[in-house]
Amino acid sequence: MSLELKPHVSVRAKISSLGTYVPPRLLTNADLEKMVETSDQWIVERTGIRERHVVDKGIATSDLAAEAAKRCLEARGVSPDEVDAIIVATVTPDMMFPATACLVQSKLGARGAWGFDLSAACSGFPYALQVGAKLVESGAHKKVLVIGADTMSSILDYTDRTTCILFGDGAGAVLIEPCESDEVGLIDFWHEVDGAGGVSLNMPGGGSLHPSSHETIDQKMHYVHQDGQAVYKFAVRKMAEAAEAVLTRNNVKGEELGCFIPHQANKRIILSTAERLGMPEDRVIINIDRYGNTTAGTIPLAMGTAVEEKRLKKGDLVLLASVGAGFTVASTLLRWEI
Repeated sequence: MSLELKPHVSVRAKISSLGTYVPPRLLTNADLEKMVETSDQWIVERTGIRERHVVDKGIATSDLAAEAAKRCLEARGVSPDEVDAIIVATVTPDMMFPATACLVQSKLGARGAWGFDLSAACSGFPYALQVGAKLVESGAHKKVLVIGADTMSSILDYTDRTTCILFGDGAGAVLIEPCESDEVGLIDFWHEVDGAGGVSLNMPGGGSLHPSSHETIDQKMHYVHQDGQAVYKFAVRKMAEAAEAVLTRNNVKGEELGCFIPHQANKRIILSTAERLGMPEDRVIINIDRYGNTTAGTIPLAMGTAVEEKRLKKGDLVLLASVGAGFTVASTLLRWEI
């Protein structure tokens, strides 16, 4: 792959605050054993997941996103009125329109903010992070909320053991602000898309191709459909490649990283990527056992875990990496500033 020059920016953006939220209700592997033909041992060995959080009826993605955003703003001491823009990365919007960002803006009372949703599945958060950073780096805005939130339980078929064991619900939000030094903050990113992979992971019903109908409901087209083997093979290869690409372009070696925060889809994929980067396991953040795959929520939730466990410190060089439906691929290099 080509390693063209990294983009030049006049003002660098940084993550100045973080807030996370998961619904209180737990769905354990033992619970799933009563619903589908599976076992705790089978799930743990193949995915690393032990439990996940799921919403109660009536709770939607905007609720999770708004709560994470409130915590993020409170941690920074910023009023919702100060927010310039809100970007919500999600594949489970409350509805087709309006955008979930509009609902979050209303729930926060962020009267001066505009916003929109971004759909890139499990790569949604790092994609939205770069969009938010560019709004700040351009000088257009001073405070941008970037939120990764998904309510995956709303699109799961709990009779399909290949998918229902994998996902949970959750959200994370970061505030993006200008950085005084060009040696810290968000340093560089590497994004790719392979649209041919769309057939391997999707929700086929409900869009313009297959509008909602009795037929789409009967055929379970409004649930996640996945070719697990194809997704796994692609993710193992591309997450490592994207991570290596952004490190190579910036002359950074894996052992120089203070922390590796990967998308939490499968523990085996995470450890394979870390090994290829030459990263010791104690610097790799893994919380998939507690949350499962929360899609756009995984990376900010893992950031929260890293902070809680004191494994992420101010000044650390941090790598984010993900692969998602699309197929989408992302890696981000940054220096932690909180």
